[in-house]
Amino acid sequence: SFFMRVAMGLSLGEVNREERAIEFYEVLSSFDFMSSTPTLFNSGTLRPQLSSCYLTTVPDDLDGIYESIKENALLSKFAGGLGNDWSRVRALGSHIKGTNGESQGVVPFLKVVNDTAVAVNQGGKRKGAVCTYLETWHLDIEEFLELRKNTGDERRRTHDMNTANWVPDLFMQRVHANAEWTLFSPNETPDLHDLTGKAFEAAYVRYEEKATCGEMKVFKRMPALTLWRKILSMVFETGHPWVTFKDACNLRSPQQHVGVVHSSNLCTEITLNTSKDEIAVCNLGSVNLPQHIDERGLDLEKLACTVRTAMRMLDNVIDINYYSVPQARRSNLQHRPVGLGIMGFQDALHKLRLPYASEPAVTFADNSMEAVSYYAILASTELAAERGTYPSFQGSLWSQGILPLDSIRLLAEQRGGHLTMDDQPSAALKFDWSGLRQQVQTTGMRNSNCMAIAPTATISNICGVGQSIEPTYQNLFVKSNLSGEFTVVNPYLVRDLKERDLWDEVMANDLKYFDGSVRPIARIPADLKTLYATAFEIEPKWLIEAGSRRQKWIDQAQSLNLYLAEPSGKKLDETYRLAWTSGLKTTYYLRTMGATHVEKSTVNEGVLNAVGKEALVGACAIDNQDCEACQ
Repeated sequence: SFFMRVAMGLSLGEVNREERAIEFYEVLSSFDFMSSTPTLFNSGTLRPQLSSCYLTTVPDDLDGIYESIKENALLSKFAGGLGNDWSRVRALGSHIKGTNGESQGVVPFLKVVNDTAVAVNQGGKRKGAVCTYLETWHLDIEEFLELRKNTGDERRRTHDMNTANWVPDLFMQRVHANAEWTLFSPNETPDLHDLTGKAFEAAYVRYEEKATCGEMKVFKRMPALTLWRKILSMVFETGHPWVTFKDACNLRSPQQHVGVVHSSNLCTEITLNTSKDEIAVCNLGSVNLPQHIDERGLDLEKLACTVRTAMRMLDNVIDINYYSVPQARRSNLQHRPVGLGIMGFQDALHKLRLPYASEPAVTFADNSMEAVSYYAILASTELAAERGTYPSFQGSLWSQGILPLDSIRLLAEQRGGHLTMDDQPSAALKFDWSGLRQQVQTTGMRNSNCMAIAPTATISNICGVGQSIEPTYQNLFVKSNLSGEFTVVNPYLVRDLKERDLWDEVMANDLKYFDGSVRPIARIPADLKTLYATAFEIEPKWLIEAGSRRQKWIDQAQSLNLYLAEPSGKKLDETYRLAWTSGLKTTYYLRTMGATHVEKSTVNEGVLNAVGKEALVGACAIDNQDCEACQ
């Protein structure tokens, strides 16, 4: 009845409602595809708030600032994750014309944003969740970096809110060149907020010249490397701010003809335009990848059917959805973006018997996302033929026949180097990309954006697979909820150990003792140690390379966590520079050892919590509350 309610709720606007409801029910109940948590919560109810993410831009005036905080509260009340762009708000020490005083900058307002998220906790269902974005040239960036610190003035700390740094390419180029960087207040540099690529660089250099000539009231010069090191040290110390790349998000955006992407969302996978008139909204759902793997590999025929149905469900969300603020309705109906993602990537690798840290796994990341991309774009053109194109289609990259794969050259042209992104389709898959380009141009698209890979914290648990594109966190761990404590074990590992007659109570205890790692257990063969390496045993370059191969096919972005077992300044520097040069649009959490630790206790008779001689079938997942606001 749960899935039937969702299916019926999503087919309300269909002509043949009963047939569509059955189609939607079958794809949900089989776990081939799963809608995001808000859709599952609210479909078929009196107030169907089905969208996952909202993105807003905060203006530089008191009325606008508090209106934005009110919008946060209204959007959070009905269960949405929020991304706020604060880069337009003037910095500390800048002039206030109306009072002839000095501004207190961004930080005091962010304390109010933080406390609003705590007070308005998603309709009483779960913690309110906000991420605030600030560009790297903003004069308040240094204080912004410290918002999550556990020391210092509590009035200038936000312990319940996420932060992200919206980094222009010019800053990364200055870091590479060991050059100087200048911080400005946006009231003196108002156009920087909307500029990208070479246009941003030209304006920025012009402002630097004005500062040298004494024509700027407030600014600060520093070596770019000094600020970069501070960013990395704060990411290591507090997990924030997340590092996201402004130019990669904008220069590859299909919608750059009608606006600018000023931030991502709470989970760094949505890249949609925002303005004072538009609050971006995204509707999410994920294909369960291991459900589309058979003995021959990726089942393309089944995947095509799943994606076609999923895209129809996501498109229906836009019309059925309850919008608590008018700017969100306006934006969503004008552009109709959706975010189809994948989950269970690690499970799919286990089914294919591929280690995450390997070239074949990177190739599979590439090929599987190419297939999802092809079928999602195709499904959107089919919906356009049936229902009409989205209103702002003319002038978009789609209308010019520029697909996500083709937009890589736009980024390469503007960046002028520092881009090592693969830009070739798979020879093995033989998709007709030129035919699809033609179809997109002639028929149009129903959705301005089609794909985004969200963290899937809740829905992957529902489906019993690993989260999103995450590597296995631990092969065995203890999970606590209201029902008690449960030991969750990697079923693929248990299957292989049983086949080799290695699974017994001693092995279960060894796994628990070694925090779910197979590496220190002597009797486990080397091939299994490679196959079942956990997140902290995989070099981050493999995560980034797989992410880069996926990103070439995605018109939005992906929630990509990075894992470092032994972080150092050098390692952090290499990892985040690689993320930029690999063409990633965003990164998400940095996870380091010691953040989570498996419980090392047993109970009476040596029985390991819920694990006896038979393994529990379960899937590894990090219980990440922040992510759950999205999925």
